[in-house]
Order: sequence, then C-alpha cells, then structure tokens
Amino acid sequence: MKTPFIIFLWVVKVIAALIMLQTLFFKFSGAAESVYIFTKVGIEPWGRIGTGIVELIASFLILIPRSTWLGAFIAVGTMAGAIATHLTLLGIEVMGDNGQLFYMAVITLVCSLIVLITEREKALNLIKQYLIKS
Repeated sequence: MKTPFIIFLWVVKVIAALIMLQTLFFKFSGAAESVYIFTKVGIEPWGRIGTGIVELIASFLILIPRSTWLGAFIAVGTMAGAIATHLTLLGIEVMGDNGQLFYMAVITLVCSLIVLITEREKALNLIKQYLIKS
C-alpha cells in the first residue's frame, strides 16, 4: 500500500474509534438520552452497558494492526444494529438531536466497512488457518 492510502486508512480507523469511544461516557454514565434509547428498545440497562462494552472493545481492536479486521467487523455489526434500530424503532431524530446519533452511526459504519474491506485478506487467512487446524 502507498503512504497516502495508509494515512487515509489510519484516519478512517481513528474516526471510527473516536466516535465509538465518545459515546461511552453517555452509555456508562446513564445519560438521559442513552437511557431513553435503550428503554424504548426494551434492553435497559443491560443493553446499554453491553453495547458500551462491545464498542469499547471494537475501538481498541480497530486501532491495533493485528486485530484491525476484528475491530472493524465488530463495529460494522454494532453500527448496523444501531442504524436498524433507528430506522425501525427510534426514528432518525432522538430527543431533539437532529439525527446526530444516527449520522454518527452511519459514519462509523462507513469507516468500519472501509477498514474491513481493506483488511479482508488478513481475516480470510486467519479463518483459513483456523479451519485447517480444526
């Protein structure tokens, strides 16, 4: 890979990680908006706390070169769930946020997909190695 693309990839990873890390304060502190969202979905408080833990793990994994693909994979799944929840249960705008949470989930999903697509060979090779050993 050429240097500009490597820099771009790091920027994308950092954006995804920062967005996920930034939301943790609200999830772990029990902020009104987070409690509202997870109550409406029917999984408060364990869903809120569990989602926060998953996003924390994904944030760190996506920044570690050896596990970038795994962090991106987890982030894609988590953000796909968040977006689906917004589109089916919550709506794009939640408690007057003008869709900020929804759009941050979309940005994180796009960034994570870019990383996952770029890292797909590493993921496939690890899966093949695991299957051969089994």
